[in-house]
Amino acid sequence: MLQKSSRTRSYPWLAAAVAFSFQLPASAQAIDSSAATAPAAAAPAAAASAAAPASPFTANVTIASQYVSRGFRQTWGKPAIQGGFDYAHPSGLFAGTWMSTVSDHFIEGGSVEWDLYGGYTGTAGDFTYTGQIYYYLYPGAEASFAKTKYNYGEAVASLTYKWFNVKYWLTYTPDYFGYNSATLGIGSGQHSRGSGYLDLNGTFDLGSGYSLLLHYGNERVRNFSAYSFQDGKIALSKAFDGGWTVAGAVTKGWGKNGVYDHYTTGVLNSAGQAEVSNPLATTLVLSLTKTF
Repeated sequence: MLQKSSRTRSYPWLAAAVAFSFQLPASAQAIDSSAATAPAAAAPAAAASAAAPASPFTANVTIASQYVSRGFRQTWGKPAIQGGFDYAHPSGLFAGTWMSTVSDHFIEGGSVEWDLYGGYTGTAGDFTYTGQIYYYLYPGAEASFAKTKYNYGEAVASLTYKWFNVKYWLTYTPDYFGYNSATLGIGSGQHSRGSGYLDLNGTFDLGSGYSLLLHYGNERVRNFSAYSFQDGKIALSKAFDGGWTVAGAVTKGWGKNGVYDHYTTGVLNSAGQAEVSNPLATTLVLSLTKTF
């Protein structure tokens, strides 16, 4: 959030719910490998030869070198602990929740991101389509000088054809991650409802459990175009038996005219100076995920 200071300025970003965990919520961001199904339940002795149905419930836990979403480093270069729980009904309906640690250097007063989501997914030939609703909570976080919460919601439409996926994330709440006139100091009484994120992904099965992701994203911030941004990612994952996945990615974001280059929430370092960084800088992210 914008901190009014004669020394430095900060800028909000988008905290979309997504860490580089490779097991984020079903149909979520990140590398977007779907949540793995839990091991099949044991079959009764009388039907031992028949395959048991997979459980509709899955859970995941991740340790990551840091949390990067849409190119932004939400843990300020520090490690992140993440986890989620999902339910998928055979009809195509699904719901879930996911959490990650975040840094108060990036989200004022924040320590946790908590995502709630639900939707429907189906297929038509080679196409898979999904519609879902997200709501992002940041307990205790607030841009104090503007009395503005970071919480916000997005509606998502997704279409996948073979290796290619396109999503569009549309903000339905009054503000997108707190972007408004009070926090940015632009205009009067303006909000950012209707902001949108175009999310393009190519996922390639390399065999032997390896997967490659190529990603490009473009966020359009409504009424505050100076704060729009783009991001890119190249990621490689390796799946192992037992629900383990190791992943690595290089991410990079671009703001307009360096608007995010000197980001701060005003948190002071040991020298009593406000911590300043560029959260969109090129970043290497490593993670280990266990799916249950």
